[in-house]
Amino acid sequence: MQQQYEWQFFRAGDVDQVVIRTGQDIAHIGELDKKLWVALACPTRGIEFDSATLDLIDESKDGRIRPPELVAACEWAVARVRDPQVLADGGDVLQLVSINDATENGALLLAEARRVLELAGEPQAQAITLAQVQERLASLQALRFNGDGVVSAATAEDDEALAGLIARIQELYGAVDGHDGVPGIDRPRAEAFWADVQSLQDWFGKAAELGCHLQPRALALAAAEAVNAVQAKVDDFFARTRLVEFDANAKAPLNPTEEGYAALGAQVLSNASEALAALPLAAVTGERNLPLVHGVNPAWAAALQTLHEQAIQPVFGDALMVLTEEQWDQLKAMLAHCQHWLAECPATPLGALSEVEVQELLGSGLQDALTQLLDHDDAEKEHSLQARALEKLIRLQRDLLSLLNNFVSFSSFYRREGAAFQAGTLFLDGRSCDLTVEVADAAAHSVLAAMAKTYLAYCECKREGQKKIIVAAFTAGDVDFLFVGRNGVFYDRAGNDWDATIIKLIDNPTSIGQAFSSPYKKFVRMIEEQVAKHAAAKNDVVNASLSDNANKLVTGPKDLAPAPAAASAPRKTDVGTVAAIGVALGSLSAVMVGIFGKFIELGPWIPVAILGIVLAISGPSMLIAWLKLRQRSLGPILDASGWAINGRMNINLGLGRSLSQTAKVPSNAKRSYADPYADKHGVRNTLCVLGLVVVAMLLAWRMHWVDAVLPVSWQHAPTASAQAAAQEKS
Repeated sequence: MQQQYEWQFFRAGDVDQVVIRTGQDIAHIGELDKKLWVALACPTRGIEFDSATLDLIDESKDGRIRPPELVAACEWAVARVRDPQVLADGGDVLQLVSINDATENGALLLAEARRVLELAGEPQAQAITLAQVQERLASLQALRFNGDGVVSAATAEDDEALAGLIARIQELYGAVDGHDGVPGIDRPRAEAFWADVQSLQDWFGKAAELGCHLQPRALALAAAEAVNAVQAKVDDFFARTRLVEFDANAKAPLNPTEEGYAALGAQVLSNASEALAALPLAAVTGERNLPLVHGVNPAWAAALQTLHEQAIQPVFGDALMVLTEEQWDQLKAMLAHCQHWLAECPATPLGALSEVEVQELLGSGLQDALTQLLDHDDAEKEHSLQARALEKLIRLQRDLLSLLNNFVSFSSFYRREGAAFQAGTLFLDGRSCDLTVEVADAAAHSVLAAMAKTYLAYCECKREGQKKIIVAAFTAGDVDFLFVGRNGVFYDRAGNDWDATIIKLIDNPTSIGQAFSSPYKKFVRMIEEQVAKHAAAKNDVVNASLSDNANKLVTGPKDLAPAPAAASAPRKTDVGTVAAIGVALGSLSAVMVGIFGKFIELGPWIPVAILGIVLAISGPSMLIAWLKLRQRSLGPILDASGWAINGRMNINLGLGRSLSQTAKVPSNAKRSYADPYADKHGVRNTLCVLGLVVVAMLLAWRMHWVDAVLPVSWQHAPTASAQAAAQEKS
């Protein structure tokens, strides 16, 4: 029984993740249970990873990397090196001694590496760089024959006929882009062209065998079309003549009547009138002769003229003025063979090529010339393939380990080394957010990302005419001043700064402490809003009253008599109103005193009561926050971006604090606490301190903490010993 490979795991995000750091880990990655993979798919675009490397791994070319493709890339790279540890060591410099030349593929790679170094003027070099291979590929693409299997009109150089043929095939059969980006044709397109030309030649050769003697092809086609255009009407005419020949009484009914012509005369007629076209081709007399020029239905005169010129004259060779039924049957029989021949015409993109053109193409020698061009280009194909394989090996040596640590495990993320999905850092509201992901559509992304139970801010980022959207996770600190429209700065992984504006928010708690103060902040905010609304309403009433009074003063008559003295006398205060106000204030004060008295009577349980009140207010909010924070996950954020996350990938409080960091003054900085512009609250603070002192004194008096310094009469419910001592003194 084969011994299983011994893996190492670490715990992060409440998920066991595999440690990948050695070449043997890479070599055995296919043996790791897929259920232990953190991700099962990732996009090739929109992540911070070399897209050229991802494209080489993406064998299906669907823009996504899946486990089979990643495992295949690992096995491909391991098979071409002597020791897989070089794949873990990284770097874009490949030592030639690292290539496994014991295999056929490795030997070809080593030979191509030496060839590239020789062309670069370094035949003695023992290592090759990615830049050298890319330079070789670029120069290869610029050559006339670059091994991409594609030739263009420019490849033919001075041969105008061959260049014209390539351009013609490209137009008819479509173009394919070469590695140099120049469109041209490949061997399948060239072979399809010549196969179609040969099929046309064979088809032309069958014309005599099928008994169709109308040549060229265009004449036969025109004759067949002319017959098809009038065949139904001609057959109708001869059927009518045979019926009249059978019975002369049918002559009148089979010809138009006077009443019918009278009905036609009431219409606006033309040669295209349907009523006119419905009449017979000619008058039915009983003779089986169809006039072709004179005495024909004007609606069909043009079609009969075409039949006469395109079919009757080529077949019978003389200018017939009438057509007998026998001649008509003979014409149809002869053209039936032509129709059969035309039906066998190959359907090709070549169009209506004549037999002469087909023979000229086949006898021009252009087929051999084009084949030689393709053969010459194919001779360089093997060098091109090996150069690209060499580029792939160097890229995998540089990027494979990093990709595995961003796919099979997320060690790059949990070690805070910068994961592939992290787009950069957002600076906003006095903090930095490192968990940022690039998204294509904020509305579509937010539907699934909301399941992450994380406070998310979608930002539109702009820089030098470019625009993109990111989502940033706020995982620590308060969110009181985050709102749509607030601006910040986003730094991508390359260090470029972007103007960032919040366009959408998904609200979730960031910490239990934030949830504790949330009810009080909401209560204060609600009071402020109500006060503001009430003040605004009163302000509107006052403004309206002032406006009305101003209008009355301006528009009132100047000779208006003064008001009576009684009307101008000051209004007396309503005694009942004052009494009601006094009663209300008294009731409120009595209630407050009663509540405060009951509170004081709790004695040692006062702290417990205070704690109970706090918990009653903040407890539900803190409980909800605790439940959501336990469910806070990275998975839905990445799933919405095209990933397939296999684990939950929780974001706990410790990780959250590291992903969203608030501003801190350096520990070695000198700091002055004097703020000349700080708000002055001397009276308010003094009153608050006095209130606290009064409450503390009342509490101490109620709890008998100051009985030792107070007279018995001042004590709250003095004890028996204190009363006896007071009597002795008296």
